[in-house]
Amino acid sequence: MVLAEEEKELTLIDHLVELRDRILKCVIAIVLFFLGLFYWANDIYNYIALPLVQALPEGSTMIAIDPTSPFFAPFKLTFYVSFLLAAPYVLYQLWSFIAPGLYKNEKAVAIPLFISSVILFYTGIAFARYVLFGIVFGFFISVAPEGIQVAPDISSFLSFALTIFFAFGIAFEIPIAVFLCIWAGLAEPDSLSEKRPYVVVGCFVIAMLLTPPDPFTQSMLALPMWALFELGILAGRLMQKKQESSVAE
Repeated sequence: MVLAEEEKELTLIDHLVELRDRILKCVIAIVLFFLGLFYWANDIYNYIALPLVQALPEGSTMIAIDPTSPFFAPFKLTFYVSFLLAAPYVLYQLWSFIAPGLYKNEKAVAIPLFISSVILFYTGIAFARYVLFGIVFGFFISVAPEGIQVAPDISSFLSFALTIFFAFGIAFEIPIAVFLCIWAGLAEPDSLSEKRPYVVVGCFVIAMLLTPPDPFTQSMLALPMWALFELGILAGRLMQKKQESSVAE
């Protein structure tokens, strides 16, 4: 009895040590990316801010209200970029930690989901950078009252950009969440389709909470969320049909 308890304790300690080692590897990966990118911190910031700079009236520029902003704004952005670039490796470490406890059929589903989640998160950020920013900044600057000189603060822009990137990255994970609900038997595609009106309202509520308080930006997030919800239902239907055909064989 005592021996069994000691073996169980050793197993728990082994898992904790493994988890510590994997977390340490993730931190090292993020630090290495950061050290490699820090030299180009200003270039990275300029690239992210380019849609705003292009939308500014002729002669206008961004400003730095805080004297430390010219250093800390690019520094902060570079850290987040480093984390995003290290995300596949971080997820790989997470997968390596939990994979031994999964069944074979669960592994068959988990691997594509891990890959898809990374791709969708990056897609959400790319959508915000290459589609949303140009439209949103052009619209808001064009409706500025006459006599108002538009000169955004670099720290305020960074907070806005990071909020939008995070919101769109998470929102683009909706197909994964819907698929998991269907795969786990928590919901059926038909029942989710029937709740479509509530989902649309929920998308706008979530967009209201995650984005700045303007209807235009909220709609640019809510509508893709709705489309991704429908994509998740479609993937769930295809998965169920595949399972049914496998059982029939």
